[in-house]
Amino acid sequence: MIGKLTGKLDALLEGGCIFDVNGVGYLLSCSTKTLDRLRDVQGQAAMLVETQVRQDAIVLVGFGSAAERDTFRKLTSVQGVGTKLALDILSAFAPEDLAEAVRRGDRTGLRQANGVGARLADRLVTELRDWAGGIQPPSGIAAGPATAAPPAGAAADAVSALINLGWKRPEAQAAVNRAQARLGEGVPLESLIRDSLKELAR
Repeated sequence: MIGKLTGKLDALLEGGCIFDVNGVGYLLSCSTKTLDRLRDVQGQAAMLVETQVRQDAIVLVGFGSAAERDTFRKLTSVQGVGTKLALDILSAFAPEDLAEAVRRGDRTGLRQANGVGARLADRLVTELRDWAGGIQPPSGIAAGPATAAPPAGAAADAVSALINLGWKRPEAQAAVNRAQARLGEGVPLESLIRDSLKELAR
């Protein structure tokens, strides 16, 4: 699993980019806000990565900040929000702006994002209310690419992988918790996913 890449922008694509790391080009899906930040970076940059393991592919999603990555994870926990739609929402809203819209119940504003209709806007306001309450308002300081953000924890990445394989978040989280309790905190991600799958098969 990949949690972070350090390299440079090689090419911009529709909905993503090719990120060059020591001559290897990684295809990353990204929000337009992250792509805009990458355009302004001279030399190398760090990208946080969400590795999504699917039955037919492995998809890498790149983020310019830990806040954007964490918001993506929260968005994809909402029914009806997949990878592309979550990135469309993040293209329209910075994480703190999305949280502010949810706190205000601004359904009209939320519908500015591609793919968000009235029903989904209602769902976002309802399901993200607790999350939004814990997000600080904008400070006025523009955040650059994540040069010092920590990679995702193994447990969080394992839960994300199981969700992308079709399991519901509560089932995935419970299985990962049981597997990690048995294996210990320092277990490699691959082992954690494998043992979590065993837990789910019981």
